Amino acid sequence: MPTQVGGSSEAMAFGRVAEDGTVYVRTEDGERAVGSYPGTSPAEALSYFARKYDELAAAADVLSQRLSQTDLSAHEARESLAHLRQQIGDAHVVGDLAALHRQVDQIAQSISERAAAESASRAQAKAKASAQREQLVVEAEAIAATEPTKMQWKAASSRMRDLFDTWKTMQRSGPRLDKDVEAALWQRFSAARTAFDKVRKSWFAHLDEEQEQARRVKERLVAQAEELTKSKDWGATAGEFKSLMQQWRKAGRAQRSQDDALWTRFKTAQDRFFEAKDEIVAQENAEFEANLVVKQALLEEAEGLVPVTDLQGAKARLRSIQDRWDVAGKVPKSQMHTVETRMRAVEKAVRDLEDRRWKQSNPEVSARAQSMVDQLERAVQGLHQDLAAALAGGDPAAIAEAEQALEARQAWLDSARAGLAEFGG
Repeated sequence: MPTQVGGSSEAMAFGRVAEDGTVYVRTEDGERAVGSYPGTSPAEALSYFARKYDELAAAADVLSQRLSQTDLSAHEARESLAHLRQQIGDAHVVGDLAALHRQVDQIAQSISERAAAESASRAQAKAKASAQREQLVVEAEAIAATEPTKMQWKAASSRMRDLFDTWKTMQRSGPRLDKDVEAALWQRFSAARTAFDKVRKSWFAHLDEEQEQARRVKERLVAQAEELTKSKDWGATAGEFKSLMQQWRKAGRAQRSQDDALWTRFKTAQDRFFEAKDEIVAQENAEFEANLVVKQALLEEAEGLVPVTDLQGAKARLRSIQDRWDVAGKVPKSQMHTVETRMRAVEKAVRDLEDRRWKQSNPEVSARAQSMVDQLERAVQGLHQDLAAALAGGDPAAIAEAEQALEARQAWLDSARAGLAEFGG
């Protein structure tokens, strides 16, 4: 005898089985034949077609939940709805088809609302992009309008290049502006860049005339620096070197090759004087090495907390370690990144566990996920029964249809179970 197939009683209430075994469904327009299920009782036949209705209703519920609980795009939602409408069509099912169509219409309305929201978001993005382009233009115009004597040429040239690179990035990957708006902004931006380039060329031509004077001043400063290397009056001579450096900065630049050679001589004289400070530096390094020993001990204590089993205890001990860490002071620069990275890893482990505990304690989200799993598990159980009935009946078409339906619903169940696992379910 064929195995029973479970369809909801609510769906079965909308159908009947004629004496010849034909199954009918009641609609708002009257009855319509949906098929037959040979070799079974009227109740089993109704249950079979009710189960198929339940599958369509479940698919509609899933799409409705995706719209309400995820950031599913309107485009993707329309594709899913079109597929669902195609499945419903003149489906051979028994159930409340009017309610199903109303739900589909509600989904369509939700999709329209989401599309409108997305359209508004795109418009907002376009307005924001236009404002950002305007900011680039205004900044470029401000740079181009700066007095040459007040211009920081290296920084300004670099900033102009950055502005242009940002413009190209926005043009390539940002929202597309209206053609007339973008053309007007580009005309202003291009004019500012052209004006800046003209002023820069004129300015550097003027600098060539000043470089010879800078060379003479710097040669005098180099001679004074080389004379000061003989001094043992550390405090006063250090002040004189500071004064020479200030004069050097004010002197301007000579031709590059000359300026580099003069700077080498000046820096050599300065370094020779300050070699006496090596001992002080060595003392500082010794202190930093001692601090490193303390922090390495603290790291071992902190890393002993991982893996974290007692969250509150670990947090309390970590706060104590962090306090002592701050008191320990600086470590050698070569070790700074290593020790800081290890400490951050422990802090992250504690923080991650705290975040997971919070997520797992969110009952509303977990309940929704569990409800979906329960619903799909019932659907899969019913489809196993359908397949067993089809196998017992020996109908290849029915077997193939039951296998396909079971495979699809099992995939949905696996996905829902994976989502539930994220909430500790």
